[in-house]
Amino acid sequence: MNTNPHEFRGTTETQQITLRGPAELADALPFMLGFHPNDSVVLVALHGEHGRFGGRVRLGIPRSANEWASTAEHLADCLVDGCTRRGTRPDGIVVFLCQDPAPGETGRHVMERLRPFAQRLRVACGALDIPVYEALCISDGLYFSYCCPDTRCCPSDGTPLALTGTSVMAASAAYAGIQVRGSLRDMEARLTPRASPSSEDERHRKALNEASAVIVPKIFDGAPGEGRAEVREATLRLAREILRRFDAPSAAAAEAGGAGIGVDATARTPVATGVRGTGTAEQDAADDAIIDADEAAALILGLQDRETRDQAAEWMEGSEGAAALRLWRVLARRCVAPFGEHAAAPLTLAGWVAWSTGDEPAARVALGLALDADPEYVFARLLHQACNEGLDPESLRSCLRQERGSRAAALETRAAALRPAPPATESAKSVKSLKSVKAARKGARKGVPSAGTRPGKGSPQRSRGAATRQGAPRGGRRGTRSGR
Repeated sequence: MNTNPHEFRGTTETQQITLRGPAELADALPFMLGFHPNDSVVLVALHGEHGRFGGRVRLGIPRSANEWASTAEHLADCLVDGCTRRGTRPDGIVVFLCQDPAPGETGRHVMERLRPFAQRLRVACGALDIPVYEALCISDGLYFSYCCPDTRCCPSDGTPLALTGTSVMAASAAYAGIQVRGSLRDMEARLTPRASPSSEDERHRKALNEASAVIVPKIFDGAPGEGRAEVREATLRLAREILRRFDAPSAAAAEAGGAGIGVDATARTPVATGVRGTGTAEQDAADDAIIDADEAAALILGLQDRETRDQAAEWMEGSEGAAALRLWRVLARRCVAPFGEHAAAPLTLAGWVAWSTGDEPAARVALGLALDADPEYVFARLLHQACNEGLDPESLRSCLRQERGSRAAALETRAAALRPAPPATESAKSVKSLKSVKAARKGARKGVPSAGTRPGKGSPQRSRGAATRQGAPRGGRRGTRSGR
């Protein structure tokens, strides 16, 4: 058995979990990824004398054995290049091959069928002067080691995985509040149309065809940019209306039951609302019922415009981000054949919101599906690379906030310029009234009656000085100082 110890660094720099042997490595894999990887090849980098876990890459196992050699070289290059860019070249690698048995197969059959692929991976890593410390196949609740020849610890028929929640990794994760959502298959099911066609799919297909016949000509016909701007405004207005439906108290309460905690290789991060768990199928069905087929089709077609998609990406935080994530999931599920390529836009938005809200595992799944739908979708490629390299999404959030603020300020300036001025007569009256008030105050300070007041007998506004000047009898005797 490979006795090299492997350390998994937890939520702080001083908290470490030491794993020894294939059994504990196999059990730790879902906690490293945040989900159980179905039909996946995973490479994990090891650093230092004790094999501290570092970067990792995951890819679906190619169906054709002819692709195994090129896939092995590509995965090894990606892992090593990514670790090197972050400053530390790996000292070793652990390989995991995870696949459920096909009908009529056993776990051992899967292990033997994938053995040439495991060997290709070991050769590709060795060509980069990095040893593979362990290569495991996980299938049918068993793990098999491709590196350990000792049948006493690694029998050829496989070794059962630890019961859920009983390993040192599971106990440490439970203490830290870390939760593993379901399998990769479960997570992908929330973002893809049903596997089996139904009448519901036909309704969505019809709606998409009808929306294409209306929206696409509107974008390209007429004055340059005019139709596109009209479609953009209509798309964003409809999306905002639907977001308000998702943000209703009843909808928010229904979604809140699936909240959980995700984990990457070095940190514990909160995940977005609605991770896979009990009741997520019911939550998704409730979300599907909020949007009818025509509304979904209009949004899917409208989001194919880059500027529209970029403005929609601004819904990325708080309750607005949670509602947007649910909306993008619904739209991705509505992209039935032959509109599968259109799913790249909502899938990329779902990946962005998941990453922005701290759910890196869900972000990687969504962005990976977006690249499956359209391998040349630039926004998805950039986000996928940034997420895998552990970059902070705050820089992109700041840019989007600034764009949103600038656009709001421009709209306010335009609205103020179009706002009508008050009528001229009213303005003249206001000026005249203001002058009258100022004159009255000035006269009062000098003892002069204000306009409209006639000084004389019985006038309450006459001052003592004013009465004297009007000829009223003076007090005192003639010749005295007071009677001069």
